[in-house]
Amino acid sequence: MLTNHKLNLQAILKTFKYQIGVTWALVALENTLLALIPLLIGLAIDDLLEGQFNELTSLGVVMVLLTIVAVIRRIYDTRTYGTIRVELGNEVSNRHESLEVSFRNARLDMSRELVDFLEEQVPEVLTGIIQIIVSLIVLAMFHLYLSVSAFLVTLAMIVLYSFFHGRFYQLNASLNGQMERQVGLLDTGNPSKVFNHLRALRKWEVKISDSEAILYGVIFLMVIVFILYNLWFGTSLPDITTGTIYSIISYSWSYVEAAIILPFTLQSLTRLHEITERINSNPSASES
Repeated sequence: MLTNHKLNLQAILKTFKYQIGVTWALVALENTLLALIPLLIGLAIDDLLEGQFNELTSLGVVMVLLTIVAVIRRIYDTRTYGTIRVELGNEVSNRHESLEVSFRNARLDMSRELVDFLEEQVPEVLTGIIQIIVSLIVLAMFHLYLSVSAFLVTLAMIVLYSFFHGRFYQLNASLNGQMERQVGLLDTGNPSKVFNHLRALRKWEVKISDSEAILYGVIFLMVIVFILYNLWFGTSLPDITTGTIYSIISYSWSYVEAAIILPFTLQSLTRLHEITERINSNPSASES
């Protein structure tokens, strides 16, 4: 159980390692099958142009299997992470029972974001990792330069995010601090205080959104260069076929979709780090 543990992602993973392990195994299987689809489509195109149907059959089998695994995973995930939310929420409530309701309510809501991350974003990260690995291998099979360009754009994304990390942490700390005062301000029944509180929430949300917009705007400019380069270079390869061109562009775009998950994930971890520090802090007189 979570009792006597610092409440963070590591504690959740340790306590529920078997249940989460099953979900991650299903995610890995689902996304391995998903990552093969563009390659199989490209092979099926070339096969059909020659009047053959073997690759088309293989594509159909993989897609049916993918559907079955995806359905099973989602049914299992809902039950697993629902249980974790109950256990974590109960532990947070017990540890902060001396705080005002406003703080307890906010921290209870924040703690759910840890489980939301494991349920929603970790599968996306696993998806991204699998897609990145498969895309790098497939692109390198066509030409090494296609794979190198993919690696370079990912490195650029990570370096760019490092310049935004501190700002995201401070902005999320300000937003969470304001949220902790919400129930108490509502309880005063003072319309002016409530209005000022809502304006403060808006201020921090706008600042976070503006920072995100700038970060991802620059990232997408990098992506445009990467896609255009791979399209140009891929079509200049000797003996290129229609199916091969499709596979190159599909895996280049799949790589982009997977790589973009990285800065999103880093941003989420920055927010979760601030939340973890907050829900593990000792109740103080200033809070209560």
